[in-house]
Amino acid sequence: MRRLTKKKALTLMKELDAFPKVPESYVESTTSGGTVSLIAFTFMAVLALLEFFVYRHTWMKYEYEVDRDFSSKLRINVDITVAMRCQYIGADVLDLAETMVASDGLQYEPVNFELPPQQRIWHMTLLHIQERLRVEHALQDVIFKAAIKGAPPAQTKSEDSTASLSACRIHGHLYVNKVAGNFHITVGKSIPHPRGHAHLAALVSHDSYNFSHRIDHLSFGEPLPGMISPLDGTEKIAIDSNHMFQYFITIVPTKLNTYKVSADTHQYSVTERERVINHAAGSHGVSGIFMKYDISSLMVKVTEQHMPLWQFLVRLCGIIGGIFSTTGMIHGLVGFLVDVVCCRFQMGIYKPKDDLPAQENSETQLPAENYTE
Repeated sequence: MRRLTKKKALTLMKELDAFPKVPESYVESTTSGGTVSLIAFTFMAVLALLEFFVYRHTWMKYEYEVDRDFSSKLRINVDITVAMRCQYIGADVLDLAETMVASDGLQYEPVNFELPPQQRIWHMTLLHIQERLRVEHALQDVIFKAAIKGAPPAQTKSEDSTASLSACRIHGHLYVNKVAGNFHITVGKSIPHPRGHAHLAALVSHDSYNFSHRIDHLSFGEPLPGMISPLDGTEKIAIDSNHMFQYFITIVPTKLNTYKVSADTHQYSVTERERVINHAAGSHGVSGIFMKYDISSLMVKVTEQHMPLWQFLVRLCGIIGGIFSTTGMIHGLVGFLVDVVCCRFQMGIYKPKDDLPAQENSETQLPAENYTE
């Protein structure tokens, strides 16, 4: 009984076979078929290799949502060199509520404004990257993954005496409220004031004003290695002592989630304006560097995505099956056309038996007297 049941099961499975086997005696191998097979296998291998590279590639997905975090502090990372002595200038932040933020996290370091050769090469490379980013926005994906592998060369302290150093490097970070504000560098050290703040500029000679500057780095949020901000590498030369430089910055909170980095940072866009203040002509303003920033209410979520394994396998099966079927059809069509063009296609062979001549049918019939009794 068990053998009978097993035999029926095997018979049923045999009837369900969707891949029937053809005896080798019914198969004919041709040179053209071998050539087409070789071409098909080559295409399969090439496309499968390219598909594997696509599978290894990742891409960035951008999503937008409302930023509901209003209580946290915003970090400002600063590294700016100004062509004035450190005792003549001061940097601080004044937010929209006229609240002065202490600049205790900033350090003032006397330096030379001109860069050493190694740092100048790095600066020129950074400017070249910024130029390409303005043209090809897709490079921002590369920046998010890791634009610059190594860190910039460290600024070595000059062997000259402090008195001979005519520039000041302001670097460090400070925390501000997540509201619009104004980070500025101007003449004189800042002091708190009941109605805001003031700078002690009376003791500084007007002839010593020179707000030529170089922004080595300016970013918002937690610093990430390899990230390039829009103002990094910016260098401006003041043509007059009454020169004012203004940067209008729009900050966008960004939640970055890649295979290498997962952090909350802030990207920003910037527009620039500079002018010479002429008090005799009625111009208003103060010489210095002013960075007015505002924070967007939208947050961008940047996620690095990878093709799933099942999708890669489906695409791979589609490549192999599609090429195999397509080349088979093309081979049959080309063979048919060759037979027609070479006049070797015999239509009579493919005619049905009902269309054969009547004479041929009569020859195969038996005589009528054979059926008489």
